[in-house]
Amino acid sequence: MPRPLRVAIVGAGPAGIYAADALLKSEVAADPGVSIDLFERMPAPFGLIRYGVAPDHPRIKGIITALHQVLDKPQLRLFGNVDYPTDISLDDLRAFYDAVIFSTGAMADRELPIPGIDLDGSYGAADFVSWYDGHPDVPRTWPLEAEKVAVLGVGNVALDVARILAKTADELLPTEIPPNVYDGLKANKAVEIHVFGRRGPAQAKFSPMELRELDHSPNIEVIVDPEDIDYDEGSIETRRGNKQADMVAKTLENWAIRDVGNRPHKLFLHFFESPTEILGEDGKVVGLRTERTALDGTGNVKGTGEFKDWDVTAVYRAVGYLSEKLPKLPWDIDSGTVPDEGGRVIEEGGTPLQSTYVTGWIRRGPVGLIGHTKGDANETVANLLDDYAGGRLHTPASPEPEAVDAFLAERNVRFTTWEGWYKLDAAERALGEPQGRERVKIVEREDMLRESGA
Repeated sequence: MPRPLRVAIVGAGPAGIYAADALLKSEVAADPGVSIDLFERMPAPFGLIRYGVAPDHPRIKGIITALHQVLDKPQLRLFGNVDYPTDISLDDLRAFYDAVIFSTGAMADRELPIPGIDLDGSYGAADFVSWYDGHPDVPRTWPLEAEKVAVLGVGNVALDVARILAKTADELLPTEIPPNVYDGLKANKAVEIHVFGRRGPAQAKFSPMELRELDHSPNIEVIVDPEDIDYDEGSIETRRGNKQADMVAKTLENWAIRDVGNRPHKLFLHFFESPTEILGEDGKVVGLRTERTALDGTGNVKGTGEFKDWDVTAVYRAVGYLSEKLPKLPWDIDSGTVPDEGGRVIEEGGTPLQSTYVTGWIRRGPVGLIGHTKGDANETVANLLDDYAGGRLHTPASPEPEAVDAFLAERNVRFTTWEGWYKLDAAERALGEPQGRERVKIVEREDMLRESGA
């Protein structure tokens, strides 16, 4: 009787779980069956949803409900707190599995090569997000001394950073933020946030709902300069062909023509301002210099030679995430992705790396919303199954599931399980209950392991 197809998925965020779901829905799952192990370096699953989505966005965190249903399936096992390649290498995985899918996502900040970027007071948005989302591997405190702050970028991460900086700690208290984050935000001195985009309103990458949410806070006055509402032929085409871009532009237009109110924290959305330098004195940020840009007819912009200095003492760059290079896999340094064709990892000479696949942001780069990785997963899994049907997968030496447990035990790797997530989940909910909160996130890795029963 043929044994089930054994697949390892490295990364238990949405991309990896979508790949598991696609495998479970395949014909192979019915006969001869599939057996899937997810390896996750954090003690808890869900990746970017747990450690990348702002705490005041419970709607997006609702995606966890759908992911839960996948992980509840008996064909799946979770090995949390297991790091690739420190705890388990590609060669190790090949000993146990017919195929390996990497879905490790992107958590680092893309660089912004302008003078002053390394000054004290210049931060990467991803690091700040990790702090306020209670990531166990970052410091427990964050310097929030600046009264005037710049955020560089016009995507949803920039909005998240600006919104968290502009809200009060008490506004965020009903969410899952841990006590150290609440205390940090309580001391936040920011009263003026400036968000900068080098192009115009039609080119902003905000999603319409995220943008509108900025205006819902009783403490945030959103301000748009009417001078920044400008469109060329390319911009008009963008609005015609993209409903979301049109909605964003309409929202910005409405804010530009209204009277400025008196909410205590001011949040300015600036367009046509390209950051050229972070200004410093004694190693610290004392300002930001931008060059005014103008549309060139295509929706792109060119510099005008007109510069302006902004009085800010902290700068957050939200210009995109970057994946970490995975040892033993080929790497495209420019895009920060693993080269692939249809999810099959491709070596330098153009040949597929046998039994090795990628999906999600490690494959396509950090673009699109969480749900967009579903299509990636379906394509990757379809090609994996095609290789399986064609006899192109390698044969593992020890395909029995218990061989993995024995290997990790021999290495003294302390790992969490899916059952352990239920325990951690219950512990976080119990922490929130006395305060009428859904949960309070546990931050320390050791505490997470203990509560998970590892």
